[in-house]
Amino acid sequence: MTSSAIDRAPDPITTTDGRAVSSFLGNVDDLVSQLVTYFAENVMPCQALPSEAMRSDVTEFTRRCLMLAMEMLDKRTTPSEAQLVALRAASAQHAREGVPVETLLRAYAEGFRIGFELVIGNVTAADLAEVIAGTRLLLQTLEVINATVTGAYLDEQRQVAKEHQTGAQTMVSALLSGHGVGALTRQTGIRVAASYQVVALMIPVIADELDPRVDAQVVARRKLRRVQAALADAFASRSLALLSTYGGTLLIPNDQSDEPVMTEAVLTEISKLAGVGLTATLVPAPTHLIPTAAEQAHELLDLVRGIAKPAGLYQLSDVAIEYQLTRPGPARHHLAAVIAPLADHPDLLETLRTYMDTGLNRKATGSRLHVHPNTVDYRLRRVGGLTDLDLTTAEGILRARIALLADDLENTTGAA
Repeated sequence: MTSSAIDRAPDPITTTDGRAVSSFLGNVDDLVSQLVTYFAENVMPCQALPSEAMRSDVTEFTRRCLMLAMEMLDKRTTPSEAQLVALRAASAQHAREGVPVETLLRAYAEGFRIGFELVIGNVTAADLAEVIAGTRLLLQTLEVINATVTGAYLDEQRQVAKEHQTGAQTMVSALLSGHGVGALTRQTGIRVAASYQVVALMIPVIADELDPRVDAQVVARRKLRRVQAALADAFASRSLALLSTYGGTLLIPNDQSDEPVMTEAVLTEISKLAGVGLTATLVPAPTHLIPTAAEQAHELLDLVRGIAKPAGLYQLSDVAIEYQLTRPGPARHHLAAVIAPLADHPDLLETLRTYMDTGLNRKATGSRLHVHPNTVDYRLRRVGGLTDLDLTTAEGILRARIALLADDLENTTGAA
């Protein structure tokens, strides 16, 4: 900030009778008491801060700001860097203790307002020029204080967040590996629940990441930060996450009925906030079985991706048949072999798949394939003749569905 003539003037701001303007603030202890009482009744109640902490911390903070303001008025100078050190330290401490920054800033603003009203309530018209000079300094000081407090508060919050993230990542790594977490709990302060929702999460590549005109890594990191922010909002920062720009693993405490957990609706909201369609698989498990549950969750996620399921939340019950068929063995080969004769007739295989995808609708199948419904009937009869699948019965339709799925899984496994 550039120094003005007022900043450089050594004489205090005084009224016509020679009194310093700051003298109108009266006894500092009395004013501090008045301000703290005012804060308790008008500023702090919604924050639910302990009264003892408020009385000690806020009182000291208020005193420091008032003394700074009085010294500024008497010396016609804005606060020096040395004078702001204590204020910066106090702001950082409040950030670490979780006192909202808006509470601090409002407290300063209210304190300055009340102090200013005390000053102007006792001056005369002849003192107007000096009061104007004092007001300018008050505004400059308030600007400096706001910038100092906000900067120190945010710096400390970033440090706290970094420490928590490191602790959370260490904790989730320990839980996923099955190592003991007693010492980590004491070190990080992160509570270990009795059970968790173990979630495997896939974050898809978005269009901007494929745009050659932009930095794909920057876009991917911004995408990840949006997902992380949405997860923090959804679970009140209770979830433990180990994520990359492509996805990862979430551990969501599942031992308290009144706490939020992952549901289809919650994942939809997270996707909406993050601006990307997320796919997740969920396996609930007690804490000691987290490693096994995580392995199963990621197997399910690989399956969901392999069979091209739409974005959403899936559990084992949603893909039980598909999951069982992914187990390699003679049964899967046998099921896939049912439609093997169609390999040399791609038009018949495509018609069968489309017929199943459209819910056994002949007209919809014909429309999608650009053929007449009678052609669909003809092709389905040929499918039955080549494969021994009777598509007019429930059993035949079920066999056809399972055979197509087994064939997809065989091809996916072979390609992998």
